[in-house]
Amino acid sequence: MRALRFAATGGLLELVELPAPGCPPDGVVLDVVATGVCRSDWHAWKGHDPVALPHVPGHEFVGVVATIGPGVHQFRVGDRVTAPFVLACGACETCAAGDAQVCPNQEQPGFTLPGSFADQVALPRADANLVRVPDGVDLVAAASLGCRFATAFRALTAHGMVQPGQWVAVHGCGGVGLSLVMIAVALGARVIAVDVSESALARALELGATATVNAATTQDTAAAVLGICGGGVHVGVDALGRPATAVASVRSLRRRGRHVQVGLLLGEDALTALPMDLVISRELEIHGSHGMPAHEYPALLEAVADGRLQPELLVGQVVDLADAGGVLAAMDHSAGPGMTVIRVGTG
Repeated sequence: MRALRFAATGGLLELVELPAPGCPPDGVVLDVVATGVCRSDWHAWKGHDPVALPHVPGHEFVGVVATIGPGVHQFRVGDRVTAPFVLACGACETCAAGDAQVCPNQEQPGFTLPGSFADQVALPRADANLVRVPDGVDLVAAASLGCRFATAFRALTAHGMVQPGQWVAVHGCGGVGLSLVMIAVALGARVIAVDVSESALARALELGATATVNAATTQDTAAAVLGICGGGVHVGVDALGRPATAVASVRSLRRRGRHVQVGLLLGEDALTALPMDLVISRELEIHGSHGMPAHEYPALLEAVADGRLQPELLVGQVVDLADAGGVLAAMDHSAGPGMTVIRVGTG
């Protein structure tokens, strides 16, 4: 099979021929139709989130089941599926409590396992993690459902607990940030989008944001957010993963507000200091958000199937696998609005 692989941290992403993956006894082999290019892939490529080299990245995927192992009972060859980027064990205390997204025994395609920048990807633990994609959902758009779109959905519903009429500030309007904007608007929130890119902010307005703040030209983005909504937002989300955006999100909250950290803070940034004086005096809540377990997907897929959510509108560019060697390096610089999707096969 074809695969995009890098052999060194920050090295060239090369198209190579590799043996087709074997099928795990409890898993499937998927013919990949499309795979998203996520900033988490970039973090692994840059060495912020170390992986074994050489490595095939990719964890946002959708495809068609090509082979099933003897221990799989809930899926069949030909099923259109995606999966959370966390492949939970399905058997531990954490999974039994419904929190598979933080399973201590998790595997992750594109990180602990070979990923989906390839014609095929092997996925263990299929019955616990695969999610059927409804026939009416576009498969290129569905490439985001395993990571950024599902993460955004759960960040706002489970952690942010967003209600109609509330204010939500989204700091960083890349793929996950624009997903947050779309979902927050669908939930009835008034959204303030913050980014350094005018094109990203314009896209946020097209998706229904109430107001925008250009962080490239605004000295104090938290003060700007406070000035727009008067008194602070109910929910702030750092969708980028930078110390400055995390701090700005917390500073922009109203009393009893909720900050949700979606963007990865790795390496030295993992020790980012938040304004804990405000956390205490305003009784703020701080939440981390790490994907979404498979059993919570029905509400998301129902909203996609009936048109309340339209992830296809978030696709910025689509490139073929053979032409995708530069997609991770491109994330070193400001990219255009929307997510990049690698088209691999048909389905």
